[in-house]
Amino acid sequence: MGDILEKLEACGADAKLYLKPVGLVDSPQWNNDKNIQLNNSLIWFSQIEYLIIEAGKAHRRGRVSMGDWPIWSKALPEPLAQRAATQFANLTRQHQALKCGERMVRFDQPHVMGILNITPDSFSDGGKHQDDPDKAAEAGLAMAAAGASILDIGGESTRPGAVPVWEGDEIKRVVPVIERLAHCGAVLSIDTRKAGVMEAAIAAGAELINDVSALLHDKRSLDVAGVSGRPVVLMHAPSSGKDPHKSGGYGDIVTDTLDWLEQRIADVIAAGFEREKIIVDPGLGFGKSLSDNLALMNNIAMFHALGQPLLIGASRKRMIGALSKEAPVDKRLGGSIAFAHHAIQQGSQIVRVHDVPETVQALQVWRGMRDAGLTALV
Repeated sequence: MGDILEKLEACGADAKLYLKPVGLVDSPQWNNDKNIQLNNSLIWFSQIEYLIIEAGKAHRRGRVSMGDWPIWSKALPEPLAQRAATQFANLTRQHQALKCGERMVRFDQPHVMGILNITPDSFSDGGKHQDDPDKAAEAGLAMAAAGASILDIGGESTRPGAVPVWEGDEIKRVVPVIERLAHCGAVLSIDTRKAGVMEAAIAAGAELINDVSALLHDKRSLDVAGVSGRPVVLMHAPSSGKDPHKSGGYGDIVTDTLDWLEQRIADVIAAGFEREKIIVDPGLGFGKSLSDNLALMNNIAMFHALGQPLLIGASRKRMIGALSKEAPVDKRLGGSIAFAHHAIQQGSQIVRVHDVPETVQALQVWRGMRDAGLTALV
């Protein structure tokens, strides 16, 4: 450990530290003093993987056991020691339950968010519920009955190449469906980039705002979200303009995305938003290549260092087709379940999916295995 710290002391002033909980354990009670609970989840980790970035490049990587962590972290040079303390506090932070209208979303277990698109051109289910709010509401009720805690209702496709939708048309698509689902038992989320749509959806009964532009596309969005008191999902996308997929490329996709979200969280809080009402999403598929998406999926646990609940949306996305002989959108269930399970296993609090019953079943099996591990006899 001494040799490692000597090398870390040689880091420049621009060096930046990133922490990732690893060494997940099924039965933490067997070595309780060597494991730490990840947030207030059902997951415990026994090691921390660290990454030092300096001058835009990886300076050093390594792992520290929980037994060595107190000494190792306190011996770091500043400002790395302070950043280590902050990120570790975020990894072990007990997330408060999220109040969404009459519902409380607790983060001691993962949740399924069902996707309900009221669009003609979404990449997966475009046109399926268009111009028929009763049919769309029935689909939403079925998702809620199958176990979706949240329904994400959207009236504008954000797939690559999609044409932007006029605000009035978007409102006409989503409001009738939200009104019909207002008492369905699930939290209703409005998936939009537009402040006017947010206002109309909230008036109709929406209790959560999911904005792929992280409240940057519309200059009124931050004020509308803040005044409403609704929780918000801040997603990373390379552009807040008309095309959220427009990207100039990345240095390191994982740290670049994490840095962007870290700054966006700080900016939103500085504007008066409550930290407890912020969820973050790394934005899989938005201006990101297959290798970018896989790198993000492999490092989901690192995003817990931001200190906010995580939402992961990989359902039926292009990367599944790329990994499975170009399987069409309606043949990507297996890949979608695999990604959802991986996200949950890495501590994600919400998975956003099209196939609710199958994902809920996978989550229930995972939960059964976790319960068995946590109650195993020594």
